[in-house]
Formats: sequence, structure tokens, C-alpha cells
Amino acid sequence: MTILQRAATLAVMTLTLAGTLVHSTAGHANDIDRTAIPSPNTVTPAMVPANDRPTSVDTALTFIQKVPDEPIAAAPAQQADGDYDSLADAVAAQDVADIDDGQKCLAGAIYFEARGESLSGQLAVANVILNRSKSGRFPSDMCGVVKQRGQFSFVRGGEIPTVRNLAAYRTAIAVAKVAIAAAWDSPAAKALYFNTSGRRPGGRLTRIAMIGNHVFYR
Repeated sequence: MTILQRAATLAVMTLTLAGTLVHSTAGHANDIDRTAIPSPNTVTPAMVPANDRPTSVDTALTFIQKVPDEPIAAAPAQQADGDYDSLADAVAAQDVADIDDGQKCLAGAIYFEARGESLSGQLAVANVILNRSKSGRFPSDMCGVVKQRGQFSFVRGGEIPTVRNLAAYRTAIAVAKVAIAAAWDSPAAKALYFNTSGRRPGGRLTRIAMIGNHVFYR
């Protein structure tokens, strides 16, 4: 083989070997799973934590400031029935503007029978009427007790007369409400009868108390 033939053969072998290397490198590169390697400038949504992704709700919440918790002030305690320092306080605490029919009858009896008596005397009269309404021996409602025939001399034709002294009547209304609410203990508990001190009671009655000009019995 001449020198020129050898040089040509060597050149062909060199070119063939180079082509083989290039083809082999490309083949290995095509076998790589490029989807597993994200682009440096790209982050897929799956890689972002859900709490970090901006939404319309998140955007709205960024404008809400948390207000520090403060203790809730307790509502003012209401004065319970019977929680008074005196009977006068209990009477003064009553609302005399709002009154129903039963309270009117009871207040009328207090007014006509005991408006000149002390608050204790007026309350005792009120409790006689309440006790009668609960006893089963008299009418079961206050108006029925007060208007029962032959029981209270101030009643005229089954009706309570018109009051004249409005200040005394307002006091009678307040005493009536105290008695109904049992906001103050009766000074003549369980009494069913009363009369003036100068009169003897009919029948066999047990004397309970004497308050002012009235004596109370059961």
C-alpha cells in the first residue's frame, strides 16, 4: 500500500470513529427524563404550599386587623324580690304607672281601709286579701275577694269608689305590688281577717298581731 493510500484509509477511519462518538452521545442525552428537572426560572403549582398561594379570600384577609380580646363587662345585676333594706325601699322601688285590674282592686282596698296607717299596716291589709284568694274559702281572685258582698264596707254596689287622694293611692299601688311579689315579709302572716281595735271579732278567731289601729286574726 502506498503512502497516499494509507493516508486516505486513516482519514476515513478517523471520520468514521468521530461519527460514532457523536451518535452515541446524542443517544444517551435523549434517554434523560427532562420532566424531572424543572427550569431554574419555573416553579410548578404543586410545589407551592396551599397556604402560600394567593386567593381572593387571602387578599381580603390581609386587610383585617385582629383586635385584642377584652373582658366582657358583666350586665348590672337586677335587684331581686325581697332584696331591700326596708319596706320603704321596697315601696319606693315599685312602678306605679303600670297596673292591672287585680292590682287596682288590691290597691283600692289598701287605700280605703288603711291609707292612714303605716306601710306595715297597709301591707298587712294587702296580705289578708291575698291570703283569702289562696285559701279556698273565699273567691280565688283579688277583685272577687275585695268585692265580695258583706266583707268590706267601702264597696258600693259591688264597685270600688273613686279615689280622691292620688298621692295616697300611688302609695297603695306600690304596697299592693310589694305584697303580690312577696318582696317584703308580711307583719301578719296567714291572717284572714282584721278589724279596728275597738271591735270584737265574730266567731272563734286567733289573734295574730295588732298594727296601728287594726287587729289581725286567722
